[in-house]
Amino acid sequence: MKTKNVIIATAVTLLFLSCATNPFTGKQTMAFVSNDQLFPAAFQQYNQVLSESKVIKGTAQSEMITRVGQRIAIAAERYLNANGHHGYLNDYKWEYNLIESETVNAWCMPGGKIAFYTGILPIAENETGIAAIMGHEVAHALANHGQQRMSAAYIQQGIAVAGNIVLADDKNLDIYNQAYGIASNVGGMLPFSRAHETEADRIGVYLMAIAGYNPDEAAELWKRMDAMSNGQAPPEMLSTHPANESRIQNLTALAPHAKAEAKKFGVNSFRPLGAY
Repeated sequence: MKTKNVIIATAVTLLFLSCATNPFTGKQTMAFVSNDQLFPAAFQQYNQVLSESKVIKGTAQSEMITRVGQRIAIAAERYLNANGHHGYLNDYKWEYNLIESETVNAWCMPGGKIAFYTGILPIAENETGIAAIMGHEVAHALANHGQQRMSAAYIQQGIAVAGNIVLADDKNLDIYNQAYGIASNVGGMLPFSRAHETEADRIGVYLMAIAGYNPDEAAELWKRMDAMSNGQAPPEMLSTHPANESRIQNLTALAPHAKAEAKKFGVNSFRPLGAY
C-alpha cells in the first residue's frame, strides 16, 4: 500500500509541475516534454523525412503550398498577438514542402515544419481546400497537441507499470494488462485524440478565414474526404478522428463564427477558390 501511495503522489506532482497553457482555450495542458526538447527532435525528424522523400520544388503546386502556408502562419501570428500571446511563435522555424507520394495526408510538426503529399491534392481540389488542410495541421502544432499526446502516453504507460507493481500474481497481471490496454485506449487515448482533431478543426477554420480563405470550404473538403472513404471508416468510438459526418456538421456551424472573427482583422471578403 505504501508503494501505491508513493506512485500516486509522484504522478500528482508530475501533473502539477508539467503543464502548459493552450493559447486558444486558456486551459492548462500536459507538458511532460518541453518545446525546448521537442522542437529540435521534430526538426531532425523532418529533415530525415525530406532526405528520404522526393521533394517537389519550383512547380506551381509546390509554390502554392508555400504561399498558403505563409499566409496561415501570418494569420496565426496576428491572432496570437491580438489575444496577448506576443512572441509565442519565436521558436517556430516555418518550412513548407510538397512530397511526391500517393499518400493522402499532410502534417505539421511541432515548431512549424510542414509537409503535404501530392496524394491529397485531388481531395483539396483548389487553393482554398489547401488552406483548410493547412489551417488544421498548423492548429495541431500551435495548440501543442503533439506535446500533449506524448504526455498522455507517458501517463498511460505509467499507470500500466503502477498496476503491475501493485498486483502480485501472474493471473491478475494478465487480466489487468488486457483490460487496461482496451479501456485506456477506447476510454482514454482515442477520445483524447478525437478532441484534438475537433479543436484543430475549430482553430484551423479561424486561421484560414483570417488568412483570407473562405471557411465554408472546410466542410466541402470533408464532404470530398467522406466520398473518398466510401463508408469504410471505423466507428467513431474506435477511431482517432471524429466521424466525417460529425466534422462536416461542426465545420458548417463554425464557418459563420470564423467569418465574424476574420472581420476583426479587416477581412471582409475572401479569395477565389483558386484552382490549380
